[in-house]
Amino acid sequence: MFRNLHAYLTALEQRGELVRIQAPVSHELEITEIADRMVKSGGPALLFENIPEKDFPLVIGLFGTAQRTAFALGVEALEDLADKVHRLLELEPQTGLAGLMRMLPKLGALKGFFPRRVRRAPVQEVVLRGEAVDLTRLPVQKCWPKDGGPFITLPLVITKDPETGEVNVGMYRMQVLDRASTAMHWQLHKTGRLHFEKAKRLGKRLEVAVALGGDPILTYAATAPIPPVPGVNEFNLAGFLRGAGVELVRGVTVDLPVPAEAEFVLEGYVDPAEDPVVEGPFGDHTGFYTLEDLYPRFHVTALTHRRNAIYPSTIVGRPVMEDAYLIEASERLFLPPARMILPELVDYHMPSAGVAHNWVNVAIAKRYPGQAYKVAHGLLGLGQMMFAKVIVVVDAEVPVKPGLPALTHALTHALPGRDTLLTRGPIDVLDHAARAMGFGGKLIIDGTRKLPEEGGEVPFAPQTHAELPPHPGVVAQHQWPGIWAVTLEKCHPHQARDLAQALSQYPQSVGIRLLLLTDADTDAANLEEVLWAVLNNIDPERDAWVLAGAGGPILALDGTRKLPEEGFARPWPEKIVMDPEVKRRVAARWAELGLPEG
Repeated sequence: MFRNLHAYLTALEQRGELVRIQAPVSHELEITEIADRMVKSGGPALLFENIPEKDFPLVIGLFGTAQRTAFALGVEALEDLADKVHRLLELEPQTGLAGLMRMLPKLGALKGFFPRRVRRAPVQEVVLRGEAVDLTRLPVQKCWPKDGGPFITLPLVITKDPETGEVNVGMYRMQVLDRASTAMHWQLHKTGRLHFEKAKRLGKRLEVAVALGGDPILTYAATAPIPPVPGVNEFNLAGFLRGAGVELVRGVTVDLPVPAEAEFVLEGYVDPAEDPVVEGPFGDHTGFYTLEDLYPRFHVTALTHRRNAIYPSTIVGRPVMEDAYLIEASERLFLPPARMILPELVDYHMPSAGVAHNWVNVAIAKRYPGQAYKVAHGLLGLGQMMFAKVIVVVDAEVPVKPGLPALTHALTHALPGRDTLLTRGPIDVLDHAARAMGFGGKLIIDGTRKLPEEGGEVPFAPQTHAELPPHPGVVAQHQWPGIWAVTLEKCHPHQARDLAQALSQYPQSVGIRLLLLTDADTDAANLEEVLWAVLNNIDPERDAWVLAGAGGPILALDGTRKLPEEGFARPWPEKIVMDPEVKRRVAARWAELGLPEG
C-alpha cells in the first residue's frame, strides 16, 4: 500500500515510471494530447509542474499500464487480485474453540477492512470557506476540443443515504461551472443518483464531499462495481486491498467521512429543489462525445487541501486508455464471487475495443445443452454486468484474452441464427445507439462446441479472399479469417442493410461468418478500430441480422450512424478527435518537454 499519492509518486519515480515536466503546458487540450500518446505507447506517468495560471501541479497516468495498475494495487500482477479474493471467500463460519482456532490464521485476510477515524488530517492543512473557494485555481483539464468546459475526471464522490446512513464512494465526472460549483454527473443506475432521489423525496439537501488523491487503491475502489451489501462500501474494499484501514476524518462543513491523506477535498451540497444545469458535451470513455444533458448542481462550501497538494487527473476516450486497466482489475477482483454464483464460469474478459460493457468474452466448462445461454443470462443479472451488450461464450480451454482470438474461435462453432440469440435489457446510459436511454438490445453468441441436442457441429473453414468485389457505396474493405469489414459513406436510410445483403451473395462471402459495416471515418484495415466503432454504434436487436450468404448464414452488424428516417430520433454523437493544431504544437515541443518517444 501507499500512504498517500506522494508516496506512490516517489515509488514510481524510483522505478523510472514518472516523468516530471517543468516546461509550461496548458491544461486545455495539451496535457490530453501528451497523456493520450503516453498511455497508448505504454509510457510513464506524467507530473506537470508548471501549468500557466494555475496554483497546483497535475499528475496523470497513475494507472497507465497493467503493470503500473498492479503496482498501485499492491500486487505483482492483476491476476493476483483474484487469488486475494479467493482466499477471503474461503473463510467459513466455524463453531467451537477448535473451529475458531483453525480460522485465526485466515483472519489476516480481513486486516484493514474497517476504516480508522482520526481527528487531524493532512488534507485539512489548508481550509478555504465561502468566498475564498475558487475552483479555477485547480488545473482542471478541458480534455477534448468539443467538451463543454473543464471536467474533474478522477473524483471520489462521497455521499450518505438519507434514510439508512450507508456511505457510498463513487466516481462521477464533474464539469466545473464557476468558482464554487460543478455539475454532478449522477447517471440513472448509480448509487449517488439513488441518494439524490431519496433526498428529493424527503425534501432535503444532500451533503456531498469530493476527495482527490490519496492512496491509489482508494481511487481504484471508487470505480469498482461493489454489490449493495449493507455496511460494506468502497472504504472497506480499499482497506481490504491495502491491508490497513483507510484513515478518515470528518469534513469541516459536512457530516461526511473524507480520506485524511487525500490531496484535496471539496465539501458542499446538492439541492434537489433547484433546477438542474446543462452538463456536457464530454469526450467520454466510449470514444464518442456524450451530448448535453441536465444534471444537479454541486455547491462547494469549503475546499481543503494539503500544503503541497498535487491535482490527480485522467482522460478517457478512444481505447486504449488507462480506464481499461482499472476495468481489468475489477474483472480479476470479481471473478471469484462470480464463480460462486456460476460454478461453470472459468474466466471472462472485457476487451478494450468494447470499452467495458460492449463486448464480454466468457469461457465456461460446458456439460449440457444450452449452458452457454444459462451463463450469459446469469452474468447479465450480476451488478453492472447487466450493461453488457455482446457476450461471446467459448469453451473452457479457449483463452478469453486477448479478445480477437476468442472471437475468431467462437465464429468457427457459432452458426448464425441457430447459435446467436437476441434479447434486451438495461444498457449504460452513455450508450448512444440504444433504442432508448438506458434500455436496448443484447446479443449472445454461443461459440462453444455443439452437443447433439443443440444440432451438433456444422463444419466451417474461415477464409479470406485476396480480391474483394468493388461495389457502389463501399469506401474500403478488408477481410480476416471468418470476418469481413466494410466501410461506407452513408447517405440514405437502410443503406447498410441493402449493402450487406448484396455483399453476402458474392463468392467472397464464402468462409465469412461475421460482416461488420461502419462509417467511412473508420480504418477498415484495423480490426480493433472497426470492432470499437461497430460495438458502439449498434443496438443488436435493431442492427444485427442473419443473412443467407453464398457460403452459408452470415451475422451482419450495422455499425453505421443511424438516421432519423431509420427511426432514431436522438442526435448522433461525434467521434472524439484532437485538434490538429494541438497535435502539431505538442509534437514540435516533444523533445523540449523531455518526453520519451512513443
